[in-house]
Amino acid sequence: MRRLMNKLVSRSLSVAGKWQQQQLRRLNIHEYQGADLMNKYGINVPKGVAVSSIDEVKEAVKSAFPNENEELINLIVLQLVVKSQILAGGRGLGTFQNGFKGGVHIVKADQVEDIAGKMLGQILVTKQTGPQGKVVSKLIIACSKGGTSIEDLAEKYPDMIIKVPVDVFKGITDEDAAMAVDGLAPKVADRNDSIEQVKKLYKLFCERDCTLLEINPLAETSGNQLVAADAKLNFDDNAAFRQKEIFALRDPSQEDPRE
Repeated sequence: MRRLMNKLVSRSLSVAGKWQQQQLRRLNIHEYQGADLMNKYGINVPKGVAVSSIDEVKEAVKSAFPNENEELINLIVLQLVVKSQILAGGRGLGTFQNGFKGGVHIVKADQVEDIAGKMLGQILVTKQTGPQGKVVSKLIIACSKGGTSIEDLAEKYPDMIIKVPVDVFKGITDEDAAMAVDGLAPKVADRNDSIEQVKKLYKLFCERDCTLLEINPLAETSGNQLVAADAKLNFDDNAAFRQKEIFALRDPSQEDPRE
């Protein structure tokens, strides 16, 4: 009898262990896909275009400045950011296997094609990819500035990390959102709009079964708006049955089949 009980307990623990491992699995989508999703929720995101070839780069630049002629566009300095799209962090500090340094560059409009040519189709190695790196199949051409590792910031300056507890039964309140805004951007000009932005982020997180929604950096524009200049979104794999639109965005080329 004891032997039978031991087998049952062992089997139960084994099943629980597998279930717990499944719970840890999550879908990770690209930055440009996350920006599209946040835009649908009314969250402020940078104006940008995803490109996968050099032929699309010129059109992306024109899209960023639709009311400007080509001569004026080429005179604009430090207005565009070229961001590699891989499912890993640390892109800005990464190095391509072809020797080109950095997966994020802020450049003049007339430099975009040259920079994009050194990134598209190349393998980018960051501290999160491992030495094998990941292939850059898409870039974002956008008007914004980038951030660096939030993990490094948390380690060096823990007091800068603002934590606001939220009652999951009540949902986020104006007071909760205000605490987040006042902690992150105490001098923001349009405080009420910023509070609404935080509430929209929470709504997206809950409705789309996110396991992570990380904004880095959060920027204030000259128009007094808070903008999610970069975002990382992960989703609970167990919610795939009700988030079919989200899970259709999965990029198998960026995944390790052993994981």
